[in-house]
Amino acid sequence: MPAGTLYRGREGMWSWVAHRVTGVLIFFFLFVHVLDTALVRVSPEDYDKVVATYKTPIVSLLEYGLTAAILFHALNGLRVIAVDFWSKGPRYQKQMLWSVVGIWVVLMGGAFYPVLGHAARILFGS
Repeated sequence: MPAGTLYRGREGMWSWVAHRVTGVLIFFFLFVHVLDTALVRVSPEDYDKVVATYKTPIVSLLEYGLTAAILFHALNGLRVIAVDFWSKGPRYQKQMLWSVVGIWVVLMGGAFYPVLGHAARILFGS
């Protein structure tokens, strides 16, 4: 392969990958959610057992991951719409991506702030 022909992956490729990954994660969550909700019709006792397994710190962390995935997917989806339907969209796609990432970081920081504050109170006894 001649030098310089390997695609090195710029912002557009990574946003495409992140959009697909977050979409698959959201689909997986919805699939599991439909299955566990359907379980209530089959066996309410088993449904209660499954829901009880969701009340763990690991699942709470996964819920924040789900929030992060949904938020990025939604914001990036708006960017994709702008790129596709706005005549100047392709010209500004990189700036829009960095705007999406910035908004996502600010909103996720706001989502994690109460959790970090609670953890600090537990750890440092305030």
